[in-house]
Amino acid sequence: MAQKMPIYEFVAMLAMMFALVAFSTDAMLPAFPQMAADLVPDAPNSIPLVISAFIFGLGLGTFLAGPISDAIGRKGVVAGGVAIFVLGCGLSWAANSLEMLLAGRVLQGLGAAGPRIGPMAMMRDLYEGRRMAQLTSIIMAVFMLFPAVAPFIGQQIIRLSDWRMIFVAFAAFAVFSLTWLMVRQPETLAPADRRALKFGPLLDATRLVMSNPMVMLYTAALTLGFTELLAIISNIQQVYDQTFGITEAFPMWFALGALIASLGTIANASLVMRFGMRRLALLAFGIKALFTLSVIILFQSQILGPEAQFVIWFVWATSVFFMMGMIFGNLNALALQPLGHVAGTAASLVTGLSTVGAALLIIPVGLAFDGTPLPLMINNLIAASLAFMLMRRTVDDYQPA
Repeated sequence: MAQKMPIYEFVAMLAMMFALVAFSTDAMLPAFPQMAADLVPDAPNSIPLVISAFIFGLGLGTFLAGPISDAIGRKGVVAGGVAIFVLGCGLSWAANSLEMLLAGRVLQGLGAAGPRIGPMAMMRDLYEGRRMAQLTSIIMAVFMLFPAVAPFIGQQIIRLSDWRMIFVAFAAFAVFSLTWLMVRQPETLAPADRRALKFGPLLDATRLVMSNPMVMLYTAALTLGFTELLAIISNIQQVYDQTFGITEAFPMWFALGALIASLGTIANASLVMRFGMRRLALLAFGIKALFTLSVIILFQSQILGPEAQFVIWFVWATSVFFMMGMIFGNLNALALQPLGHVAGTAASLVTGLSTVGAALLIIPVGLAFDGTPLPLMINNLIAASLAFMLMRRTVDDYQPA
């Protein structure tokens, strides 16, 4: 079905849909001390599990969102996901224990899968290859601006009320995004192209995706990249607070880092048409691994004073976010490149596997926090190195097996 929405509005709308995930994670970061004091005063290191729980639910929901979107259309899966997300927000708002809060967060993640996968499948319905990667990079550039303000929004909500009201803001954001989609964007999946939600066709599509070795390699690399990003997001507030003694100014530093990092997606949008998706992603992983190793050596040498340590930490964390602009859009486009006829299921499998895998991998990283950023750096060194080695085994312009 032809796209009728102007391209600039289409990009802005999809960026807002994607931003729901960022808002649901980053806006909570300033609330960690209050949440720990109210729910788990004796185990504050368990509070970052609210990020892992959301991401885990997001991954599980992603497995279902794609096939459902292939069966009923992209807009329907977004609407259903928002309804589940709002229910999860209500449960989290009423939580009187960490377990109840985590349950609400998992439910939010399940629902957020609809607004995450639906727009991704819309993009694949309308574009492919390097053009898709270019537009995805532009969307990610707009999307990256939101994490810059999300912690500040969360901080202001806490000042006006308490941490529970953040979930009211999440619900309002989701409903607004859904309204924009339903009013302005025509369905991109024609009825003739829909696949019945039956076990047989679903299994066939799954086999098609899973049997392509290049798709699996790109998915594994995407998982490792996502692990790097989520590990930092889950623990960044603790590093600023406990390592460097920065609490009130944390949203400002987070915003500055996010604004600088957004240039990564802008750079990718301008470079990908010339150099290609695979080459840029491979370069990003290699640079991250080398830079992280250098930073670990500097921190362990103990030659840096507190101010220098903070500067190095800020540059390192910002560089990780910057390089993600050359990874996510490119690897998603590469993985989906030969799978346009099963875009919804393919997006679900690729995104679901990478999300669930990353959610599980970051749990021990968060629990290992020792008051320094060293556990994060070691995690990212391992993840970036493994991803670089996997990317070396991939090829350009591959086709279905």
